[in-house]
Amino acid sequence: MVLESEFPPDLRVENEMNALVSAGHVVHLACSTRKNSFPHEHWNKAVIHRKPISTFIYKSSIGSLKFPIYFRFWRKFVFSILRKENFDVIHIHDLPLSRIGVEVKLKFDLKLIIDLHENWPALLKYAPHTQTLLGRLLSSNSQWISYEKQILPEADMVITIIEEAKDRIASLGIKKEKICIVSNTIDINKITIPGAKKRNKDFVIFYGGGINRHRGLQVVLEAIHLLKKSDIIVWFHVLGSGSYKTELENLASSLEIDSQVKFAGQKPFKEMMELLAEADAAIIPHLRTENNDASSPNKLYQYMFLKKPVIASDCISLKRILAETDAGFTYRNDSPGELAALLEKLMDNRSLLEQKGENGRRAVLSKYNWDIDKSRLTAAYSLLEKEIV
Repeated sequence: MVLESEFPPDLRVENEMNALVSAGHVVHLACSTRKNSFPHEHWNKAVIHRKPISTFIYKSSIGSLKFPIYFRFWRKFVFSILRKENFDVIHIHDLPLSRIGVEVKLKFDLKLIIDLHENWPALLKYAPHTQTLLGRLLSSNSQWISYEKQILPEADMVITIIEEAKDRIASLGIKKEKICIVSNTIDINKITIPGAKKRNKDFVIFYGGGINRHRGLQVVLEAIHLLKKSDIIVWFHVLGSGSYKTELENLASSLEIDSQVKFAGQKPFKEMMELLAEADAAIIPHLRTENNDASSPNKLYQYMFLKKPVIASDCISLKRILAETDAGFTYRNDSPGELAALLEKLMDNRSLLEQKGENGRRAVLSKYNWDIDKSRLTAAYSLLEKEIV
């Protein structure tokens, strides 16, 4: 496996590595480090290879399709491992380093898996670092779209996260039998349900995850402000970190709701689950983008597993899953007024919240859990194994 970033943490990669090791595969992971972590480490029966990456090379990734320095770093690193070890498959996480995967496939005669965690061209289209003048000069969205179309047909298997993403990839000319869905579901065998109960009658909504503009948290703050003007108080607990946090804190202050909104920062997983357990409902307020319309956030399955009714924007995949499972409610992603009206309705109907929460738990236990996605991953590897033999 090849991963651009630090490891650990990366829950998806961790789950996939553990699943493959449990299925009898020998797994190595090549990743970069900016923390001077150990160059070699055994991790849960897998082997980690780390290479320090300078700030200059790290930042050069934005222009990797125009200038070769970033790919040079990874080519040298990955090839050095492959000259010492024997592998059957190279598994590239996300689109950028797929070019290295194709080169490895041809040079070392390996099977190639490209694991798309995101719609990368769409993600970059809205990323803050590509919106600057320098970012627009170095990163061309049309170039990334062309890169994806050229690279994906070279893969022996493409892994993606949700049905909507599979349909998009198939529309690029990839045969559906070469596309495997492995969603960002949770391992229910490893999650302990907290015993925490609500401490009072306040209506509390919870969010846990990255804090960026496209996550839509600003819409939630505006909805809370609208409710406050009608003397309706909603409390909002936000866990996580990101580039947009300071701007959100300033917005909460300007809307005079900062006493109702708590930015708790990063918390250990156990503490996060305890705070989630105390909430009345949990929210995924993502703005609609091409990437968010085909997303599978693990927070969705965490919320459902803890019997929390899910309030989500109308991103296509989120709306479909909530309609299918009857585990929550949706609102128009850019409408604070629609969200405020929904919250007011829910505050007056706590029994409805409980029913949606029960529906969500049943859906996770029966369908949206890692045991099922793990079996899809190992089945995909079994198909490649037959071709190798």
